[in-house]
Amino acid sequence: KAWGNCFECRDQYDIIEKHTQSGLELVEKYVKFVKERTEIEQNYAKQLRNLSKKYNLKRSSKDEPECRFSSYQSFLEILNEMNDYAGQRELIAENMMMSICIDLTKYLQELKQERKTYLMEAKKAQQSLESTYKQLDGSKKRFEREWREAERAAQYAEKTDQDINATKADVEKAKQQAHMRAHVAEECKNDYAAQLQKYNKEQNQFYFNDMPLIFNKLQDLDERRVRKLAQGYILFSDTEKHVMPIIGKCLEGITKAGTNVNERNDSVIVIEQNKSGFERPGDVEFEDYSQGINRASSDSSLGTPKGPMDLLGKNRSKNFCSLPPRSHLFPHPPAPSPANGPPSPKFGRDPLSYCLKEINKTVKPRISSFRTLRRSPTVTEDFAHLPPEQRRKRLQQKLEEICKELQKEVDQSEALGKMKDVYEKNPQMGDPASLASQISQTSQNIERLRGELNKYETWLAEAGGRGDTLRYKSHTFNNNGAHDVHSPDGAHSDESTPDPSQAIYAEFDDDFEDEELTAPIGKCTAMYNFPGASEGTISMQEGEVLAVVEEDKGDGWTRVRRNNGDEGYIPTSYVTISLNK
Repeated sequence: KAWGNCFECRDQYDIIEKHTQSGLELVEKYVKFVKERTEIEQNYAKQLRNLSKKYNLKRSSKDEPECRFSSYQSFLEILNEMNDYAGQRELIAENMMMSICIDLTKYLQELKQERKTYLMEAKKAQQSLESTYKQLDGSKKRFEREWREAERAAQYAEKTDQDINATKADVEKAKQQAHMRAHVAEECKNDYAAQLQKYNKEQNQFYFNDMPLIFNKLQDLDERRVRKLAQGYILFSDTEKHVMPIIGKCLEGITKAGTNVNERNDSVIVIEQNKSGFERPGDVEFEDYSQGINRASSDSSLGTPKGPMDLLGKNRSKNFCSLPPRSHLFPHPPAPSPANGPPSPKFGRDPLSYCLKEINKTVKPRISSFRTLRRSPTVTEDFAHLPPEQRRKRLQQKLEEICKELQKEVDQSEALGKMKDVYEKNPQMGDPASLASQISQTSQNIERLRGELNKYETWLAEAGGRGDTLRYKSHTFNNNGAHDVHSPDGAHSDESTPDPSQAIYAEFDDDFEDEELTAPIGKCTAMYNFPGASEGTISMQEGEVLAVVEEDKGDGWTRVRRNNGDEGYIPTSYVTISLNK
């Protein structure tokens, strides 16, 4: 039904005006509600990001030993998933702001302007009708006044005509006056009739055409407002539903991180990290001092392997201490001493005490516990302060670092040598003398690193390292400098002389090729299509498998590589990542 056909437009105009105004206020209220919801989402996402950042390990601490545990790695994956989850909450807030708040606000302004136009048209029609009614009322009152005057004039003329005292002139004048008043009243009557006809026509137009049309327009406006608001209600839900699959993937990633925890492997890692290599201590032998003291008065007790000498047990073969012969202890027969005389200044009360003191001085004290060892360790360059097993591992790591650095210096030396050779053959490309300082510095670095390499190899051999631990030593260099491209003074060796059959520029370019690609740390499978339109990103198709080159650093992006060598960043939440163990 239409409003124009159902309302007679008397009191309903104010009702419709209030109703449409209330509808617009409802739209404004809903827009305000959605804005506050987006603020909550943004604050929630911000707090989640701060929480993930707070508990995420710093880049400098990611090399710590505990980071190898699956429980730590899973915790980092949970933090990354929570960061992606926060990104989805931000996306919800952004989409709600764009599709609901901004769109409804713009639409609301259009509705207000349109409603204002319709109300102005209604007000104008109402004012026109009121003006016509005022004209009608004025003509009616004038007709009423003139008609009464005409009646009084007619009565006066009749009265004058019957008066015997009135002259003929007075009677004629009264009749003329009555006739004139009657004529004026007749004109007012005609004017009143015309105004009445005009008002009735305008009133009919107002109530049956103008106002119903305006009411129908306001009805259409209000229905469009309700329909648009209903769409906003639906978008409020659909906006969140749109990102629910990705949020579900984040939650599945958290569940997967929990299932990836392997307590057995963590225990093995603890063993590998903390295995010392020490053997378990043997039984402590009983030390019978009383037997040695009772036999001290006998000369033969000093020559028999009993008493304190038995305390050494199996260590007697190591010759920690040997008792001096009798001829050394007593070069001359002992002189008789008084009964309470002073003891010998060298041996004290008996020679056995002296021997025990000597044994304590020469025998290496037993390590009581590992806690005593770790209480105040002295850090040394050869890692001798560490337990044997840990020392071997640290020495191997140090050898790897030295080998990488040495390989880098050797490559740089070869490159400088080739550049110098090119400059010598093509002076227009550069001055060979300008490379002398770099060649000399590189040569010194190589010699220094080779010395450190030999030093750490020796220490590793002393620590019990196996021969295969030296596999990190690259074939491109040796202690004899067989692969040096130049001598310490900058002169080229025979091996560095380029083959005349090869092009100089080809040899020059080969040495400056790009560095080897970084080894992938895992794989990932695309769950969604990604266009990769922005700089630094790479496109992918759903189901495509890519190699993971660099993990997500907390910003929501992961660096990947295709089989053809193309690299770029993709959203972490768009893929399923499987890292190498």
